[in-house]
Amino acid sequence: MILTVCLSPCIDIDIELESLGVGRSQNIISKRTFYTGKAINVAIGGARLGGDMFATGFMYEENGNQFEIQLHRENVKYRFVWNKGRVRVNYKIVDHHSMLTEINDISPSVEPGNEEALLDTVARFAPTCEAVIICGGLASGMSPDYYAKLLNVIPGNVIRIVDSEGDRLLESLKCGVDFIKPNISEMERTLKRRFETRAEQIEGCRELIRMGAKKVLLSLGKEGAILCNGEKSWFCKSINVAMNSTVGAGDAMVAAAAIAICKGKSDPDILKCGVAAGTAAVTEPDTISFTREKYEEILSTLYVEEL
Repeated sequence: MILTVCLSPCIDIDIELESLGVGRSQNIISKRTFYTGKAINVAIGGARLGGDMFATGFMYEENGNQFEIQLHRENVKYRFVWNKGRVRVNYKIVDHHSMLTEINDISPSVEPGNEEALLDTVARFAPTCEAVIICGGLASGMSPDYYAKLLNVIPGNVIRIVDSEGDRLLESLKCGVDFIKPNISEMERTLKRRFETRAEQIEGCRELIRMGAKKVLLSLGKEGAILCNGEKSWFCKSINVAMNSTVGAGDAMVAAAAIAICKGKSDPDILKCGVAAGTAAVTEPDTISFTREKYEEILSTLYVEEL
């Protein structure tokens, strides 16, 4: 079983308008609602690849039941730590000029005692898991070292995977992490410098490894990705596909890579699986994840080269 830990769920509403004008009434052309959060997306992606997935984390009483409905539909087990209030709702508005306007909600807080309750939940289920994946932002008012607290309740024989950035990632690396997946922008923000050439990108991965990661999967967006284990590095170029959505692409990479790691696949194969899932996810306009059929179609076309 693979456990995913969602610390800041959200509802994303994508709206298409003819034009966006301040101070006037407008009609919606289309609207899509996604019940999301990085660890939620990872759990769904893993389940679509046949993984035994379990989602936990913080959830909110007023509108959180929709997440349970979605996870049940996707064959993902779940147990949340519940709080009063509402899951935050973010709006992405696109007009006929393809201009994107984003309105991001305020992250809610968790009730007193629930940080400890989630630590207890993870400590209870982690020993029965092959891997635990901790992703994304934090609820309002939480300290970045909560990532470290979570990692410290996971037994040493369980694979520990983190997908985050900045202080949350740095706190995680202090504990030692088996696998991380920053994208290039996240790595630049975390290490506070640019990585433009391939050699610089590999050196950035190695720096994260020296800080406490065993393996780094560095997403380069539509270019593909690099996987580095400190001794060797590989590159997998993505294929050109029609990009219908970027929602959940990085989470799809984490899901597929985690499944591959738990199956004992080689580092080049882990990289290839991650790129295939991330690429498949951007082809899907109406879901936060990907279809297994599209994933396998793309996987068969990819090539990995050692750098």
